[in-house]
Amino acid sequence: MNLNDYSLWTAVVTPLLDNGTLDLESLTKVVQDQDAAGNGLLILGSTGEALNLNLQTRKQIIEHVVKMKPKSPIMVGVGGNLLDEQKEWIQYLEGLNVHAYLLVTPHYAKPGPVGQYEWFGALMDTATRPCMLYNVPGRTAVAMSTEAVKRLNTHKNFWAIKEASGSVEKFKEYLAAAGGKKVFCGDDGLMPEFAQAGSAGLVSVASNAWPKETHLYVEQCLKKTFNAKDLWTSAANSLFVVSNPVPVKYLMHEQGVIKTARMMAPLSHEDMTSTEVVLKADQDVKRWYKEIM
Repeated sequence: MNLNDYSLWTAVVTPLLDNGTLDLESLTKVVQDQDAAGNGLLILGSTGEALNLNLQTRKQIIEHVVKMKPKSPIMVGVGGNLLDEQKEWIQYLEGLNVHAYLLVTPHYAKPGPVGQYEWFGALMDTATRPCMLYNVPGRTAVAMSTEAVKRLNTHKNFWAIKEASGSVEKFKEYLAAAGGKKVFCGDDGLMPEFAQAGSAGLVSVASNAWPKETHLYVEQCLKKTFNAKDLWTSAANSLFVVSNPVPVKYLMHEQGVIKTARMMAPLSHEDMTSTEVVLKADQDVKRWYKEIM
């Protein structure tokens, strides 16, 4: 399977039942919808609430998705601040039919260039599959070091970067540091600007709720034919009115895709107190897609 055939990766949500246990029936539907749209599958990223799930639950999720045998490739999130624990997680995943890993900058510890180089290097040494390095300073409290990236860009398992700092200028810095490797946009609303700057595609929250629509959005951005920036910027921003993935799970519940909007603590669906902007975005995106198709 050629990962480079996929310009859109969906950071798949983790559906839960009202009692807080996994909703595998809804997860099946979410994966099937993404597969039908031709989107790559990122399982157990931050949108999947991975850091709020225990090891047994995370294993149950990934084993369920692997058993479905989707046509789309499977990338799995790897992130935390305990190196041995993350190496063990990769070693477990090495025994499953997954295709890539998303390696997140260490959380909370705020390591510098040398610490990051050693962290990412150790994880990529443990892996035998392509790795996407993930810069998301809004969640990790530290930006991924471009110095570390330059030292790592010749590693045999260095495949790509996901850049989610919210800055086109920062994106360009990572693109230069990547040594010719792919750099993906990590902010749905910035895809038009990132595409102009050389993005290989998008790792998306929005495509959970709008699988086909977001696929077309990314395709048009990459082809430089996109002309609905205000609509998509507003729609993407609506999914971050409170902490991700609270809004997108609310919307998917309203759409009937998942059974509940339940979150895993410390997140709560009850923080979704303003819903009008999300429901309007849903109408706008679907109307846009219908008019084009």
